[in-house]
Amino acid sequence: MKQCTHADALPHPEPVPLSETCPVCLAEGMDPVQLRLCLSCGHVGCCDSSPGRHAAEHHKESGHPVMRTHEPGETWRWCFVDHVLV
Repeated sequence: MKQCTHADALPHPEPVPLSETCPVCLAEGMDPVQLRLCLSCGHVGCCDSSPGRHAAEHHKESGHPVMRTHEPGETWRWCFVDHVLV
């Protein structure tokens, strides 16, 4: 089973979210489907089911590897580099 090689390097505690919603969706007048929180810097972006896919775009631009769900009651994390749940 493939494992994430980046989780151990994440900051503790987790960064504070920089916004309550995806700022790019907000600026473009779109509604995000679900939100993701970058565990390196606190950027909030929309998921891959959203039209903008801004969380994945943030990963591509920044290289930050792991994001977690920013949805109430959910706790899972995803590593964009290793393509695994953390």
